[in-house]
Amino acid sequence: MNLRLPLLLSLLFFTAACATPVGVTKVDPRIVHQELTSNVLSQGVASGPSVIVLNRHDLYGRFTKQPEAALADLHQIVLSGRGGADEIFALAELSFLYAEETGKRTYYLASSVYAWGFLFPDGKDKPPSPFDPRFRLACDLYNRGLTSGFKLEDGSRVKLSSGNFVLPFGNLEVEFDPSELQWHGRELVDFAPVAELDVKGLRNRYRQSGIGAPLAASTVLPEAGSKPEDLVGTRIRVPVTLVLNLGDVRGQLGSGVIFGVMRLYGTDDVASVRIDNRSVPLEAEPTASLAVVLSDPGVWEMELKAFFGGEYIRKILHQTSRQSQLVAFRPYRPGLIPVVLVHGTASSPGRWAEMTNELFNDPLIRERFQFWYFFYDTGNPIAYSAMLLRETLTKTLQSVDPEGVDPALKEMVVIGHSQGGLLAKMTAIDSGTKFWDIISSTPFDEAQMKPETRDLLRRALFLKPLPFVKRLIFIATPQRGSYVAGWKAIKWFTDLLVKPATVVLTLTTDILFLRDTDAIAMDLQTGIPTSVDNMNPRNRFIQTLAAIPVAPGVAFNSIIAVRQSEDIEDGDDGVVKYKSAHLEDAESERVVSSDHSCQGNPHVIEEVRRILLLQSSMEPQR
Repeated sequence: MNLRLPLLLSLLFFTAACATPVGVTKVDPRIVHQELTSNVLSQGVASGPSVIVLNRHDLYGRFTKQPEAALADLHQIVLSGRGGADEIFALAELSFLYAEETGKRTYYLASSVYAWGFLFPDGKDKPPSPFDPRFRLACDLYNRGLTSGFKLEDGSRVKLSSGNFVLPFGNLEVEFDPSELQWHGRELVDFAPVAELDVKGLRNRYRQSGIGAPLAASTVLPEAGSKPEDLVGTRIRVPVTLVLNLGDVRGQLGSGVIFGVMRLYGTDDVASVRIDNRSVPLEAEPTASLAVVLSDPGVWEMELKAFFGGEYIRKILHQTSRQSQLVAFRPYRPGLIPVVLVHGTASSPGRWAEMTNELFNDPLIRERFQFWYFFYDTGNPIAYSAMLLRETLTKTLQSVDPEGVDPALKEMVVIGHSQGGLLAKMTAIDSGTKFWDIISSTPFDEAQMKPETRDLLRRALFLKPLPFVKRLIFIATPQRGSYVAGWKAIKWFTDLLVKPATVVLTLTTDILFLRDTDAIAMDLQTGIPTSVDNMNPRNRFIQTLAAIPVAPGVAFNSIIAVRQSEDIEDGDDGVVKYKSAHLEDAESERVVSSDHSCQGNPHVIEEVRRILLLQSSMEPQR
């Protein structure tokens, strides 16, 4: 026994000597990275730097049991001068963590206040390095704290106003000038937070990292002085950023009262602001704002209604009389070339969403172009819809630039998909009497008809190139008609279309008169045609349009879709054959593997981007 005891004691001593108080264990690098980068926003836990501050001041246990008391203690440490940037950052993150656990608005606002003090020390400390991982996290805490701190009770909207708001350590006095709500002659209303939204249906989500709470705002026109040609659509949401400038937070903490000035910036107009003698980018969420617009079912409901409904679009315009058939996400901007996008049959401007998202967020494109969208009843006769497009474009340019001094407006690009490509072509042709000749053998000036009929026919059938249209881009356009339009089932289907009342009431009597003189063409023997009738390859309208060349001086490009399994020459996209869409004299032709609805195809978008940069005499940047 006595011999065994020293041996046992020696063994225990040796074992204890091998187990060091501090040691390391090899683990998966991904686990180490997760531990180093986890924080309140990514994992719902305090980051390493904040835990260090709690341990440094022996507040870790207190924070887990009495978080409000621990935060108050840490706040006092800062006020006493024993704490600096490290403690300010910890207060920002830990306040947000507590707010997330309890829903207390006061701690969301406190998080924003502390985060501002960390980011903009106003000479009290050096500004944080952009290489410091806390720098980006502090920006996000400030932004998210603003959003949550000023939300309405249901969380769906943010309220902007002056007021006195309670903080855990005092009060936040906010000043807000209502003039901040003015935006290009409109008033901004109904502010929806977008950073926390999950965006679906768009390939890429573009955002600009910076400072501020990104919001999507609706706009309203004041009654007085409103212009009927205002281009901003009634359903449009404007991406804006809310910034609460808190000045010298570190200098104000001791008083218990923090003063802030609430500012609102349209991120299409302003990309950065001056804070603490630095240029600071604004946080922006353009894709999320676009997605909010397109999440409105009304955007998509118009597609079939406008196809079947005759004058459905005009009914909309009657209800919102200050809007034309040309809409935009932003007001007219002098110096930017207009790109007009014309959708196809049973479609709507919403179908340009993917292309819009990509081109809007391309700096080279955004600096040179503005985008306008034409919407129309797609079941109407093509000549009638083209007349509306031509007249709407002309009227819009006269409205936005009555003196004709903006040279960019004279470089317009019109992009049309499917039927929209036919409308686009009709902005840039000299038709002479060709369209009238397929209606009647009687010379137009000799035909007996009412004055209003003569006026309508002259506007719809006798075309001259619009002088301001300089380029056309055809996408999946049935230049010689669509084979689908010739199907008997389609003919039966389109017989359900309601013809535009304007055309029917104006032309019926005079067409009957022409029929009595045996001068009426066979195409109109059965009445006013639909757009689908017009796109039947055997229809004289599409044959005539195909034979009319694009006017000299107008460039045009073709983008043609062919389904992947088919040879190009004999292929089609399910609606239009390659041979129908092909144009021998096009400046360029790009064939993409796609079905007919190809506006969102990445190759289509890249080709449009290339052509636009060519139009603006800029080389594509890779």
